[in-house]
Amino acid sequence: MLVALPSEAADAGIAELVVDYACTGGVALNGSTVNLRTKVSIPTTIKVGEPLNIGWKLGYKQDPTRFGSPDFFAPGSKVLVTGNAQLSGSWVGVLQPKGSLDQTNQLQPGSILRLPEGISDSAHIDRVGTLKVSPRKLFVDFIPPAGEVMVNNDDPRVSYHAAADWAYLGSEPLSIGDYGRDLHRTNKVNSWASFTFTGTGIEYVARRSNEAGKVGFRIDGQDATPSFVDASKNPDGTPTNAAHEGGLTLWRFNGLKYGEHTIEVKNLEDGKWAQLDAFRVITRELQNPPNEYRATCSLVSDPVSVDVTISEAGGSQSPNPTGTGTGSPSPTVTPTTPTPTPTNTHTGTSTPTHTGTTTPPANGVNSTSTNTTTSTPRPTLTVTATVTPTRPTPTAPQVIITPSGGAQTGEAPQGSSGLGLLGAGTVMVTGSALGGVALMRRRAAHARGQRDS
Repeated sequence: MLVALPSEAADAGIAELVVDYACTGGVALNGSTVNLRTKVSIPTTIKVGEPLNIGWKLGYKQDPTRFGSPDFFAPGSKVLVTGNAQLSGSWVGVLQPKGSLDQTNQLQPGSILRLPEGISDSAHIDRVGTLKVSPRKLFVDFIPPAGEVMVNNDDPRVSYHAAADWAYLGSEPLSIGDYGRDLHRTNKVNSWASFTFTGTGIEYVARRSNEAGKVGFRIDGQDATPSFVDASKNPDGTPTNAAHEGGLTLWRFNGLKYGEHTIEVKNLEDGKWAQLDAFRVITRELQNPPNEYRATCSLVSDPVSVDVTISEAGGSQSPNPTGTGTGSPSPTVTPTTPTPTPTNTHTGTSTPTHTGTTTPPANGVNSTSTNTTTSTPRPTLTVTATVTPTRPTPTAPQVIITPSGGAQTGEAPQGSSGLGLLGAGTVMVTGSALGGVALMRRRAAHARGQRDS
């Protein structure tokens, strides 16, 4: 779905589109589809030197599906959204608006993730032209927080194989120092426990005791290095005198690639205690979001584009060279007061000659040229020119054909021959002479009649 929204922003040269997205994978958990409704804002007119700002306002669509946390995380996780806006026309490239929001609460698998309110990006425009901006895919990433998370021995994620071989001790004395005041332990050789975690490191927390023995470790099915620890000895290798000293980190492994890993803890000595108090999961600060958490959001509707017109800084746009105006992609002409210098009187049209600077939008190369304007300016150019029209002395007829009886234009009348005109003149002269003779005879006759009477 894509809907153009009329708003006050439209009067300011900004197109606002409502665009719906369908998101899958990553933090769209369990193969679900998360639907987003966004508002994309794109300016339609800017000037050279102004930034081209593009932004999305983000929100979940009105349905129950949401992005969810992929695991247990301490406060400080982050949701990062990246947009893609394709540029074509005078410029070819991609703008990638970004925005992020910290998740301030403790997360469990499936906890709803909050989205940033919006994302934005801008490009510096250094020449006139016309380009198209086309919204494309969005990407939603999840970035775990750097830090440590304690997982107690009674957590459901910890599995005890041959569970009957493991004893659970609860409500232990505070003086021992166990994490959570509880403990699992076994004295059966080869009894083991496992824990699957997500992070970059793991620590084994247990008791040091003169009754304990060697405990072995495997990571992701392979022996770790070091592969075991002797819980009956101090860090310097000397035997411990402590009966029970809990809450100690006895073994650690760091430097794992961020992701899901499994640790196995095994009792290596029969009759000696292998004890498990807790695990400490380590996550170092990540330079990039984990790929396995990325959700890809595709347009629900067909792709659309918004045209953006870039004009000269400080200029104005008008299709008419006799004035100035704004809001039109037609060339802009800023005239000075014309000073005509006619050298004769004639009927016709003149072609003013002016010198201007044109800036082609395709490659941004400026050129100065002298040209004669005889047609409507092309709307893809922005021209700033000084026009001083001069009416030159014509060297040829300005009107190609003038009808009989028309103004003198330098061309003979059309449609009559010379012999016809001569004949008509002779008839007129002869008729005038005969008429004069008849008139004189009538006057003479009238005079004689008066004398006879």
